[in-house]
Amino acid sequence: MPSFTTIADRACSGSPATPDEALAILQSSDDDLLDVVAAAARVRRQHFGDAVKVNYLVNLKSGLCPEDCGYCSQRLGSESEILKYSWLPGDEARRQAEFGLAGGASRVCLVASGRGPSNRDVERVASMTEDIKAHNPEVEVCACLGFLKGGQAERLRSAGVDAYNHNLNTAESNYSEICSTHTFADRVDTVEQARDAGLSPCSGLIVGMGESPEQIVETILELRRLDADSIPVNFLIPFEGTPLAGTHELTPQHCLRILCAVRLMCPDSELRIAGGREMHLRTLQPLALHVANSLFLGDYLTSEGQDAEADLDMIVDGGFSIVGADSAMQLREQVRAAKAARTAALLPEAAPAAASLPCGKPAPASTATDGIVVPTIRRRGAGTAAAPNA
Repeated sequence: MPSFTTIADRACSGSPATPDEALAILQSSDDDLLDVVAAAARVRRQHFGDAVKVNYLVNLKSGLCPEDCGYCSQRLGSESEILKYSWLPGDEARRQAEFGLAGGASRVCLVASGRGPSNRDVERVASMTEDIKAHNPEVEVCACLGFLKGGQAERLRSAGVDAYNHNLNTAESNYSEICSTHTFADRVDTVEQARDAGLSPCSGLIVGMGESPEQIVETILELRRLDADSIPVNFLIPFEGTPLAGTHELTPQHCLRILCAVRLMCPDSELRIAGGREMHLRTLQPLALHVANSLFLGDYLTSEGQDAEADLDMIVDGGFSIVGADSAMQLREQVRAAKAARTAALLPEAAPAAASLPCGKPAPASTATDGIVVPTIRRRGAGTAAAPNA
């Protein structure tokens, strides 16, 4: 196969890596890792310079989903002790979104659990979007509401929604292994509906669920065919109470190889390191930003991420800029000052949030055993009275 440098040369000129080349990247040795990262980093700089796009999730409705996706803590039959709540009020949705904007996010992702929205739900999200944009004109809004029906994508677009997220998650050849209540084709259909309505298609994958290297390449090929503008790469968070609990197949090095394969096969797509990055990339997260050009700030839908200040430290220390911010360093100092003021104002009420769950059980904490990090269930931000991690 051509050298990694040659693959990068072609990707910089607009010719993506072939499936065979991507497979060779996924199967390359740890000795070659820095050469692979250097090649992918050149392509990242060619298309995105030193900029990092910061995204922020607002979980509008959590838990109680009727789908049986095996990886998901919100799935049908899940025994994960996650937050469960119905729709946030519109003013609370904006308040939560503005925490993320103050932390440097330029895109807010409005997410709701469930198979797909009713027309009433679409109107609810349309109203939230209009409110958020009226107060924050520069923000991008991405909606993630499940499977769309006719006319819903168009209504979201008319309300100002910029993008629609609907992940493929895994290859079509592997889909029946992770879900039985819908098909891979159903997911593709929603991505195509969003794209055809003028919404920017945001679609990605989850790795670490037992898929083969060939199936990772298969998924990336389909994302490229769909012309996904942004591709979030999620690393399995093996929640207790789900069928994939206890699954730990990824190493930090392999996570980097996966990101490099996506970058070289989809050179000009926004590549986002998403859920599970702290658990699986671990200390290699800063290196991953030389391949990916986007991340989520702070927490995820049902699990807590690393401290938002650590995200900003990673960006500043890596010499990156933040999309929409005049100075990444100045923004970091503002966030630190705001967090310190908020903590001081809440004391002593802000004492440990980890006392117990509503059911009386101890709240799970992030722990490490034999190098494996156990996720912390989110207990702050949307759906709670506690300040978010932003």
